[in-house]
Amino acid sequence: MGSIYLIRHGQASFGADDYDVLSPMGFRQAEILGAHLVQLDVRFDRCVSGDLRRQQDTAQTAMAQLNAVGHTVPTLEIDSAFNEFDADAVIRALLPAMLPDEPEALHVLRNAAQHRAEFQRLFALIIDRWLSGNYDKPGLQSWLGFAEQVQSGLHRVLDSAGSKDRIAIFTSGGTITALLHLITQMPARQAFELNWQIVNTSLNHLKFRDREVALASFNSHAHLQLMKDPALITYR
Repeated sequence: MGSIYLIRHGQASFGADDYDVLSPMGFRQAEILGAHLVQLDVRFDRCVSGDLRRQQDTAQTAMAQLNAVGHTVPTLEIDSAFNEFDADAVIRALLPAMLPDEPEALHVLRNAAQHRAEFQRLFALIIDRWLSGNYDKPGLQSWLGFAEQVQSGLHRVLDSAGSKDRIAIFTSGGTITALLHLITQMPARQAFELNWQIVNTSLNHLKFRDREVALASFNSHAHLQLMKDPALITYR
């Protein structure tokens, strides 16, 4: 059987003007991940990323650790199907209808870095509405549309994979969540309960034969835990 390692990007710049930039912590997490893969002697036949900057920078930083010890590192393939869903667009589309019940929501969302717990509560409410399909808006990608996008990317990888290939896919939490939903058939809401627990640069291992895919492990972040520094374990 072949293996796919779904790897979440390192910590991005939560609360900044441009979220799609790895923080110094995010680069450090990616370096630690790469060093861990070297220790495990994991070698990849292919390396894929979405086209977001935080995904590509995580891939390049981690793979540089393998390259430094002489491992053959495959050329990074870019497939936008593994991009994160546009959370800002979902918030803009669905928040207005919530304001009568959540009058402080705009303030919280505009100052998310200072109100992390409250931001998470509001964001979870918004995502729940998005998942339901009852609040779809023209021009806004639906949850079903996003899941179809992710599935098409997975099928492209599988259809061009060797039977024993080891493939790294550097992506985002929402994309990993969609794949969990598709592979395990768990309800989308249940999958998103797991989403909130996905650690930056965590490894999620899939085994595949042709288009048959099974989840082998979820959210492994031993590479960070072994550093014995709780600050390395982040979720955004």
